[in-house]
Amino acid sequence: MNLEAFFKMSYGIYLITSKRGGELSGYIANTAFQVTSEPPKIAISCHKNNISTHIIEESGVFNLSVLEKDTDAGLIGLFGYQSGHEDEKFERVDYKLGNNGAPVILSHSIAYFECKVVDKFDVGSHYLFIGEVTDGELLAREKDPLTYSYFRNEMKLMAPERAPTYVDKNKLKKFQDENQQEEQNKVEVSEANKKDLGDKYICTICAFVYDPEVGDEAMGIPPGTPFEDLPEDYTCPICAAAKSMFISDN
Repeated sequence: MNLEAFFKMSYGIYLITSKRGGELSGYIANTAFQVTSEPPKIAISCHKNNISTHIIEESGVFNLSVLEKDTDAGLIGLFGYQSGHEDEKFERVDYKLGNNGAPVILSHSIAYFECKVVDKFDVGSHYLFIGEVTDGELLAREKDPLTYSYFRNEMKLMAPERAPTYVDKNKLKKFQDENQQEEQNKVEVSEANKKDLGDKYICTICAFVYDPEVGDEAMGIPPGTPFEDLPEDYTCPICAAAKSMFISDN
């Protein structure tokens, strides 16, 4: 299985928050999506060992902030990678309490949704919570959301260890090294095959180049056919010059 294929799936980057009594919690998520239009519902995936997961279970509410494309990496690091007391994290960001009592992160947010949990599914390492949207606001119409692709390819960040998309770095590196070696082997085989196929030949009349690796589809010659193996009545597909009018490019 090609592990990097998973990186081509499309996601956003969000900040999920909740509150239990006076305890605030929040974490970075890349698995959140709308699942119904009427009533509007949003699904989020939470690792079973996250403090936030238990707080969402007990409080029955969560809020989702959609982060802007230019979100500061420090905010992602604060809620995605750093451990520590949750309340101290909230002291470092701009937020407000929503109508459901849970915090709404405003720093780098372009929209947010307040949700009431209506269902929960055990899906293995994670719980899937289904939340009915009870409120929501658009904060910055002109700004684009942060995507997982931008997060990986431009910000050069990896998914946190408890994210649904997390891939063990050692496992990924081993796969990439093996894949790189496989590609190198293919290149070496291809280079060897090129030598076996002989030279390219150039038509002296119109400069058309016959490449044995490509063949000549227009004339019914399949790829991998050396020039020497072309039928004697072969003619240039451009100017119809005879085979004898071709010369080697070496």
